[in-house]
Amino acid sequence: QVYLVESGGRLVQPGDSLTLTCSASGRTSGNYAMAWFRQAPGNDRMALAAISWDGRTYLADSLKGRFTISRDNDRNTVYLQMNNLEPADTGVYQCAARQTKGLSVTAALYEYWGQGTQVTVSS
Repeated sequence: QVYLVESGGRLVQPGDSLTLTCSASGRTSGNYAMAWFRQAPGNDRMALAAISWDGRTYLADSLKGRFTISRDNDRNTVYLQMNNLEPADTGVYQCAARQTKGLSVTAALYEYWGQGTQVTVSS
């Protein structure tokens, strides 16, 4: 079992930057891909970014240039750096983990999920 806890979400203004953190505990040995998803009211869950155990990354096209995903395997932590935030970025941000050497952004393939952290972008 892997336990994931997200943190860093809060109310920010348009144009602000924010870094979300996902801390993993439990059975963290092995090769895990990690991903960030966003759930906004009235919208389907959106895959934002993913990172493989060895650092390969995926980022949704609409986020390129603004968001960055990274990980620190020694600390069992994954980060989502978000810059120039827009009101459309508002939502609950969840991280997820999947034991694989590959890289995927298909939510159904992820085995472990955090509870999420709320990000609100509003003036």
